[in-house]
Amino acid sequence: MRIGELARVTGTTPRALRHYEDAGLISAERAANGYRDYLESTATRVRNIRHLLAAGLTLEDVRAFRVCLDGDLAGGPPSEVGLRIAEQRLAVLDARIAAQSEVRDRLAGALRAARNHA
Repeated sequence: MRIGELARVTGTTPRALRHYEDAGLISAERAANGYRDYLESTATRVRNIRHLLAAGLTLEDVRAFRVCLDGDLAGGPPSEVGLRIAEQRLAVLDARIAAQSEVRDRLAGALRAARNHA
């Protein structure tokens, strides 16, 4: 399967697929003309990668799931490693949200103060 077809059947872009390949998450054979040729099973792997990314994980996080990307990732029981990674990612996101909330509150306060002086 060529990159365009894989992109179409997985709802992603050729650029994203090349990015996943650069990250070592998927691989392709090269045809004599240099075109990438993916196995049909790569579609499942890409769907699982997209599922994990949509859940808020990073490509670096997804690397820890390489051994199970070819199966029913969404329907299977979670692993301890997977849960630990998700908890760590959630903590990072919570910290970012808290930091952004503080910035927002300071900006809102400054805006209120400016309007009161006007």
